[in-house]
Amino acid sequence: MREEPTGERLTELRRRFDAIDADGDGFVTEEEFGAHFPGLPAEALGSLNRDADADGDGRLSFEEFVRIVAGG
Repeated sequence: MREEPTGERLTELRRRFDAIDADGDGFVTEEEFGAHFPGLPAEALGSLNRDADADGDGRLSFEEFVRIVAGG
């Protein structure tokens, strides 16, 4: 089982998350990912939503973002 990131790593992940969260609402949508990573194929965005969006609300919370980025 992987350990949750802490300290400096968690701060870095928060900074990256906030950079993608264009409207500052605390969630990252498929549109925000697409705007931040314009070269990302539509299939990758759809896969990200399916694999990372644990609660199925169509957007990623910081906790879901950490889980997918940290590989846990």
